[in-house]
Order: sequence, then C-alpha cells, then structure tokens
Amino acid sequence: MPSMKRLAISVGDLNGIGFEIILKAHNQIKHFCDPIYCINHTMAHQAALLLDMQIPNDFQMMKVSGEFTIQPGHVSAKSGRYSFDSFTTAIDLAVSKTVDGVVTLPIHKEAWRMAGVGYVGHTDALRDILKADAIMMLGCDKLYVALYTEHIPLREVIEHIRSEPLYNFMIRLHHSLKRSPIAVLGINPHAGDHGVLGDEERFIEEAIQKANETIGEAVFEGPIVPDVAFTPRSREYFKTVVAMYHDQGLAPLKALYFDEGINVSLGLPILRTSVDHGTAFDIAYQKKASILSYMNAVQFHSRDDNTK
Repeated sequence: MPSMKRLAISVGDLNGIGFEIILKAHNQIKHFCDPIYCINHTMAHQAALLLDMQIPNDFQMMKVSGEFTIQPGHVSAKSGRYSFDSFTTAIDLAVSKTVDGVVTLPIHKEAWRMAGVGYVGHTDALRDILKADAIMMLGCDKLYVALYTEHIPLREVIEHIRSEPLYNFMIRLHHSLKRSPIAVLGINPHAGDHGVLGDEERFIEEAIQKANETIGEAVFEGPIVPDVAFTPRSREYFKTVVAMYHDQGLAPLKALYFDEGINVSLGLPILRTSVDHGTAFDIAYQKKASILSYMNAVQFHSRDDNTK
C-alpha cells in the first residue's frame, strides 16, 4: 500500500474560521494524509483556547514566527501578515519537497494589503514566487470552472478578450487538465447574438479553433451562451467550463456547489488546493464552520487525475 502524502497546511487568517476547520477535521484527514500545520505553538494554543478545543497529541506543526492577539471577526494587519507567513512557509516546504503538496485556508485580502503584502491573493503570490503562470480553477467533481481573468475590475475584462492570450490559456489548461469536452463561455449576453450584442466572441472563436487544431481534437467548444451554460442539461455534458471573468463563472458555481467546492492552482511545479470560501468573520470562533470544502481540498491530493 502506498504511503500517505505529506501536506503542508497554511492556517489562513487566524481571526477567521480557518483554525476551527483544521481542528474539526484533523482526526479525519490524518487517515489519508500526513498533515503539517504551518503555525507556532503559541498561536495554535491561543486559537484552540478561544474555541474551547484541544490540540491533538499528533498535531504536527512547522513553526511560523510571530505572535499577536487573535480578534475574531476583525481585519488586522498582524493577522494578515501571519497568514502570509504561514502560506510562504507551506510553499517553501513544497518547493524543498519536504511535503507533496499544499492546502491553504482562507486569507483576508484587505488584511494582506494592511500588512503591506504586495499580492491580491494566493494565486498572484504563487505566480510570482514560483515564476509560473498559474491557472485558477474552482469547483468539485460535478463541475469545475477555470477562470481566464481573475481579480481585475470588470471594466478591464473586455481588453483581455483577444485571440492569442485566449489560445495560450487554453493550451496551458489542456496540458494541466486532461479533460474533454470543455465549454468556453462567451463574454456578451447571448454570446453576442452574431454581433448584435457585441463582437468579442470572434476572438474566442479564433482561439478555440486554433487550440483544437494544435491539440489535434475538439477539446474546447464554444463560445457557449453564458446564461445556459450552467443549466442541468449543459452540466450533464460539460464537466469543465472556462469563464471569461470571475463572477461569470463563480456566481453560478457557488450557487450550485458552495459547500463542496475547492480551489486548485494548475500549471505550477507544486500542487496547491484551497477551500472555496472566505474567512467568514461573521461566524469566527462560533463552531459553525463547515469542513466539507477543506476535506475535498485535502482529498484532491490523493487522486490520480493528471492535474499538475
């Protein structure tokens, strides 16, 4: 029987629900992975005391320096800095091959900004640290959504809808995720309605045609009308969708599979997964957090599905 994978777990923003999820799930995940939690004893015990929970005896920690007073539900520069340091510690463990992969708990983007962290989020940081063009994909086995553009203002999305970068994105996605067919959404209502409601779909069509010719088979299909792409009939056929912008893909995905969805960073030299939810400051340290997304994020590492 193969040995269990070692996973580095970054604890996320300690003012949120991340550490509660970690403690709740530990006795389950230890049966299919060997977790190493990137946190020091002082902060771990402070969080556990606030939760009125015990730190398990087999709770392995990788020290992350720093101490501050946890304030449940508050945006804090100190908590933002600690979450970033926990994250980079986990990445270092993966790069050095001390662990086989990384699972991240949610950070707070404003807290990162307050702490002077120069990244919008995990994926932006991974691109810079690992010098690789990561693809953000979210979802679950029922449906995955890959984002062509991510955390940019909506008014800038149209400027990115061009044939060559779309083609390059599709080729990178294909190399990282051997799945077919993949739906590529249009950008305009009704996918432009043959130019009546916008003509950017011509760039998407060109990219799809070129990508399929390069691959040698019809992997990508579209442009698909966005408002029908997530209907039950479409989901029976397409298990993977490329969305042109963040909310186009994630709003319907989370409406369908919020609790079970995960975030996967494709195209990197390491495999990183994450929960597909935020810090949930409104329920921090109230023992109300669901562990389902975290469990799926951890279990993804034990699968053999050609993602890389």
